[in-house]
Amino acid sequence: MKQNGLELFVGLFMVLGFLAFGYLALQLGEVEILSAGNSYVVNAEFDNISGVKKGAAIQIAGVVVGQVQRTWLGKDELAHVALQIDKGVKVPVDSMASVKTQGIIGDKYIQLSLGGDEKLFVEGDVLTDTESAVDLESLISKFAFGSVEKK
Repeated sequence: MKQNGLELFVGLFMVLGFLAFGYLALQLGEVEILSAGNSYVVNAEFDNISGVKKGAAIQIAGVVVGQVQRTWLGKDELAHVALQIDKGVKVPVDSMASVKTQGIIGDKYIQLSLGGDEKLFVEGDVLTDTESAVDLESLISKFAFGSVEKK
């Protein structure tokens, strides 16, 4: 009888442990099904998004307000980015999106500069006022090999 009680206790402990592990995995992981109702997606068009990847941060004034859902090359040969933005963040239609770098050689992220328009972006709208990534390598090579124009 004592052996059965111990086995039951160990079994319950294991089940509770797996449930706690599953709960933490869902809370800390990137489970889109659970977070879909807490955000909306706005698409942005860039000439160049060099280094921006799925999951990259979207920031306003240094505060993370979303993440890049996906990137793709459109038929218009522009880089398209799906910006998944938290529902509580209202983005005016005259806002601007820029590709920025965290530090000197850090990760790329999207910086949103909010406009002042009263009309707001809604799910599926396209943000066209964008500033592409600065290609640091080409700037350095132009400077190093003398093809920078002097004024």
